[in-house]
Amino acid sequence: MIEIVTLLLFLSVMQAAGPAEQQYSLAVKAIAARDNANALGYLEAALTADPDNIRYASDYRQLLIQTKQYDRGTNFFDKLVQAHPQAANAHLNYGFVYVDKIPDSGSITQVILANKALSHFSKAIELKRSWIALYTRGNSYMYWPRIFNRTHLAVADLEEAMKIQKADRTKSYYIRSYISLGDAYWKMDNLEKARSVWREGLTVFPDNPQLKARLAANGDGLKALIDDTYDPNKRVDTNLKELWTEQ
Repeated sequence: MIEIVTLLLFLSVMQAAGPAEQQYSLAVKAIAARDNANALGYLEAALTADPDNIRYASDYRQLLIQTKQYDRGTNFFDKLVQAHPQAANAHLNYGFVYVDKIPDSGSITQVILANKALSHFSKAIELKRSWIALYTRGNSYMYWPRIFNRTHLAVADLEEAMKIQKADRTKSYYIRSYISLGDAYWKMDNLEKARSVWREGLTVFPDNPQLKARLAANGDGLKALIDDTYDPNKRVDTNLKELWTEQ
């Protein structure tokens, strides 16, 4: 009897939710059961019904990373943005799929993937000038060697992201802008400005070890620290869960 009541309650909740949320709920259950094949299908169905949902897309990509099905992701997002060209978050996550694939690729392919990612980050910004899109593109420029002359573009995007976050309440993920912007100024050979940004970050996030390490380091030690941060062979954490957990 209890099982029947539980089932009826579950069905009533599912009926009350929209089609996208229904598919997402099924995906969550499949992930918990380690049924990745069905989970990916449910997440694709959820995104098809709600293409601009950043949570569905982020969870979908995390599962693609686990299963190393990056090409499935790029094929899916390609169709999704073609069907919904105004979906800024779909373009953002399309770019992230390429970023997610970079550590598992060779050096030449990494450059190609990075360029493809940037094109989608730029489209996301064109459609919706958000903190996450500006920070993401700005931080992406940081991975390019100086010879490509893209660091000034990183500074421009990260300064814009900083303006947005300073007009908002403090959120844990805003620490990222202070780290990356300071690193960008360092890469522009403006150590004084870099340290100024890192010190400002510490006034907002006084316990952050990354800012403390940068302010404590000098010369080759600081260079090694920053070079290690932007090593394209190391996986970037592209899980966006902080965006909705801190709303």
